[in-house]
Amino acid sequence: MNRPSCKLFYRDDPLKILRASGTYMYDEKGHRYLDCINNVCHVGHCNPYVVSAAMQQMAVLNTNSRFLHDNLVLYAERLLTFFPKELCVCFFVNSGSEANDLALRMARTHTGKKDVITLDHAYHGHVSSLIDISPYKFNHPGGEGQADWVHVAPVADVYRGKYTDKDYSLEELSEKYADEVKQLCDKATKKSGGVCLFVAESMQSCGGQIVYPPGYLRQVYKHVRAAGGLCLADEVQVGFGRVGSHMWAFQTQGDDIVPDIVTLGKPMGNGHPISAVITTREVADSFGATGMEYFNTFGGNPVSAAIADAVLDVIENEKLRENATMIGSYLKQEFNSMKQKHGIIGDVRGQGMFLGVDLVKNRKTREPATAEAAYINKRLKEQYVLLSCDGPSRNVLKFKPPLVFSLNDAKELLEKLDNIMTEMEVAECEVNDAAKSTLNGTVNSHHKSQISNGHCSDIQVKV
Repeated sequence: MNRPSCKLFYRDDPLKILRASGTYMYDEKGHRYLDCINNVCHVGHCNPYVVSAAMQQMAVLNTNSRFLHDNLVLYAERLLTFFPKELCVCFFVNSGSEANDLALRMARTHTGKKDVITLDHAYHGHVSSLIDISPYKFNHPGGEGQADWVHVAPVADVYRGKYTDKDYSLEELSEKYADEVKQLCDKATKKSGGVCLFVAESMQSCGGQIVYPPGYLRQVYKHVRAAGGLCLADEVQVGFGRVGSHMWAFQTQGDDIVPDIVTLGKPMGNGHPISAVITTREVADSFGATGMEYFNTFGGNPVSAAIADAVLDVIENEKLRENATMIGSYLKQEFNSMKQKHGIIGDVRGQGMFLGVDLVKNRKTREPATAEAAYINKRLKEQYVLLSCDGPSRNVLKFKPPLVFSLNDAKELLEKLDNIMTEMEVAECEVNDAAKSTLNGTVNSHHKSQISNGHCSDIQVKV
């Protein structure tokens, strides 16, 4: 039974998926769907190499993680090689929510403080402690509102945030958004003696694929640490090479950017439940000094560790970071070309295989095209392409596929998206022509000749 609290893709006409392979999913009727949204199956659905690693280890041993096993230790050592040297301790858990919950607990232990600074529209997990620091949840139906120890900074959205690129340079935007965090640090210091934690996705997903202006995290981390707080980079959605140029999205803000805690999740096991908290020796020692033992029954068990290690093998051996860069750059270029053709596209942003297409009713006002985004999403599904909408107004087409997404996959998405947008413009032309003909008492017999490249001569395209 479909419960109201359970979220489904395409609730009005949900899909029953029976199998998947690579970038494709297959429903109960055998229809094949191009998957542009599944950032869990990071190296492709049912990747044969990963499946084999799981089967081989499962046939030998799987048990809780309070026994010694080489898989856990060797994987932890390997994973840490991808991080700055300061981040040298690894705790294994089972989900992104568990990772962020543990990170919050560690930060409170280390700092002795409680106040948390989070970004507007942020989502960090479904457990109670994380709902409290996720405006995406506590500010929406069913939420209990903002706790007095939670401070919400405006997300550094340069297109439709509190400060935008219409009025300021990227350098100015970085400073203004960072200053918003500084003001909250000052408030927390005056009220509670300081900050416990600043938490942010390295690129924000639920806010609409937001990429922060250059230098933003550098300034924010400086302000937070001056207030006695720790800085957490949530890489649950954007980590493991999704951005292409780097393994972790926080690294795109500069080689000198080193969080105190990094949380990992979704893609780590390609769909198998494994996640991690990566932190400094100082934070880990503070956590251990409490005397309260920490254990996690399944976190880092031999099967999970074998799977996660196989995922790293595939990322490296199949050069998936390079693929994310190549295909992501191609898609971003083509989305921007489509922007010249379709007035509904207001902004194209992102990096690698983390892209957003912001749809607008009017480019000057940047009014969100929410209904249009929902329609496009529905039409794509009818043409066997799975995409999603997100952002505060749910007007951003959200692209975050498996990293094995190919050039042919990209061309299929682009062709179908372009056709749907053209189809919408033609329909709008027809409506406007019909209205004009009614007003004039005449029939416009030249309607079809007035359509060129998806635009109608009678429409004032709002740019």
